[in-house]
Amino acid sequence: MAGDRTGGATREHGLSSWVAAALVFGSSAAVLVVELVALRLLAPHYGLTLETNTLVIGLALTAIAAGTWAGGWTADRVPPRPLLGPLLGISGAAVALTPTVVRGAAASGDPGFLLLAATLSILVPGVLLSAVSPVVIKLRLTSLAETGTVVGHLSGLGTVGAIVGTVVTGFVLVSRVPVSGILVGLGVALLVTSVLVQVAGRRGRGDAVLGLVVALAGLGAAATPSGCDVETTYHCLAVTADPERPDGRVLVLDGLRHSYVDLEDPTHLDFAYVRAMAAAVDAARPAGEPLVAHHLGAGGLTLPRYLAATRPGTVSTVSEIDAGVVEADLDLLGGSLPDGVEVAVEDGRLAIDDLAPGSLDLVVGDAFGGVSVPWHLATREALTGIGRSLSEDGVYVANVIDHGPLDFARAYVRTSAEVFDEVALLAAPDVLAGEDGGNLVLVASAAPVDLDAVAAGFAERDLDWSAMSGEELTAWAAGAPVLTDDHAPVDQLLTPYGR
Repeated sequence: MAGDRTGGATREHGLSSWVAAALVFGSSAAVLVVELVALRLLAPHYGLTLETNTLVIGLALTAIAAGTWAGGWTADRVPPRPLLGPLLGISGAAVALTPTVVRGAAASGDPGFLLLAATLSILVPGVLLSAVSPVVIKLRLTSLAETGTVVGHLSGLGTVGAIVGTVVTGFVLVSRVPVSGILVGLGVALLVTSVLVQVAGRRGRGDAVLGLVVALAGLGAAATPSGCDVETTYHCLAVTADPERPDGRVLVLDGLRHSYVDLEDPTHLDFAYVRAMAAAVDAARPAGEPLVAHHLGAGGLTLPRYLAATRPGTVSTVSEIDAGVVEADLDLLGGSLPDGVEVAVEDGRLAIDDLAPGSLDLVVGDAFGGVSVPWHLATREALTGIGRSLSEDGVYVANVIDHGPLDFARAYVRTSAEVFDEVALLAAPDVLAGEDGGNLVLVASAAPVDLDAVAAGFAERDLDWSAMSGEELTAWAAGAPVLTDDHAPVDQLLTPYGR
């Protein structure tokens, strides 16, 4: 009878309302879990930049659009009930394989292969999972009179599922479960759901093969090196030993060397930019004088340890957003911080707002997301807060990474000059000339910067760096944008790392 059939979907093959709701809710949540975890999985290879976020979000939205269209088109042409099991089972296998495939592609050293693997790891499960909703809607449409109710109800549930998937992943899973564990666990959950759907529908099952794939994916994820000692909320973190210095340790975040620590000698500064920072600090204040300092970014606590050793009585407060980095520092340093050093797990920008006016001799900026200074720490408003916290002869030193034509460094210098009376830029000569990329150190103060003393500090530390200041630096930064909370295109100003 015509009343029993609409577009090929019969009541016999429909779904109960709660099963339909669960499938739409769960598949939509799974898409967002994959999207967010993909950002963490790709961070060691592409960094946590605006471009990486844009790429992953764009691919996820493409997958959702393609899957929704394809699922609806297919459900109108073939019996929809048998589609559900394969959609869930194959997507589960694809999700579980993702850590092994992406890390294997990265290990191959072929950028094109890695990009292809990263793209497919988002598109394939995203398309399959997004096709579930239109198939379920087709099965629930038993009367044209209830089309709006069914579509609206299930679409709303899908949106709620996406929200829940986002919140649970961001606030719970990433901070407690390794990336590979999240993806393999989700793959198992999708495969189990596939089996239940097919058993309930009395359909033949081919899930034994998919189950084997998921099991092998779990073994592969465990066996494939991630390059991490631990996956923190924000980073893939590893600590490596220096083969040439028994007590030397390097803190590696997302594949990048962030800090060097000598466990027995805090005065040993390995990285050139840290030696340049130390030269600037020692030029600004008499040797041995204790300071009150605040550090944006903990890294390996290299400078706080240096100040504690060379300037006894120094008080250093540190803002570090990643609790995992703090835990790694405590492990490195035997479970306790140096005297006078206090670390808070907090966003550096919020910490700036809480700094008492005129209370600090030194502020150190060494916070990074990938190779980029977090944009909200580079604006005129942020720098104004830093300047307000410094004493009359206090100094701000900041680590910057850029590559020719140094557009971000120029913008940062010009923005700093809007806040501080004296600004200098320190770097290797070829970096200042724009012939090469790397670290630069910005020095800013309300008081004059003694560049002769800074140069003497370079010589003492065997550092072949030079300085730029005054009219020369003003001309160098002319035409660069002033970064503000309203407009700070830091990622666009930075030349891609390694180009």
